[in-house]
Amino acid sequence: MERTASPAPGFTRNPGKKIVVEPFKGSVTVKVADVVIAATTKAKLLKEDGYPPVLYIPFEDIGFTNLERTDTKTHCPYKGDASYWRLSAPGEPGQDLMWAYEAPYDEMAEIKDHGAFYEGQVTIEKSS
Repeated sequence: MERTASPAPGFTRNPGKKIVVEPFKGSVTVKVADVVIAATTKAKLLKEDGYPPVLYIPFEDIGFTNLERTDTKTHCPYKGDASYWRLSAPGEPGQDLMWAYEAPYDEMAEIKDHGAFYEGQVTIEKSS
């Protein structure tokens, strides 16, 4: 099935905006307490003007058995619509700790099927 082009309206309105996605050189492990949620050597580093860099981890390296999708949705005029996940654990529902752009705009296709984590909700260990 052929996908139709979906350019980002944000870049059309603001052509000077810079967002760079590059491979992260090293390994990344994401934990909640002692539970490993994700581990990869194929992370991507997204650098966006005005924001701290963000690591995006391929879905294949994320333990979705420990996560559940929430109803939270946000929109970025540069990346597209984001979906969110929280830790799936008994008791009180937790806060959103991961987001992903499952169908990003064309300019951000490199982060499709990659998740990013809130550093305040998880521990992110990086090594090179």
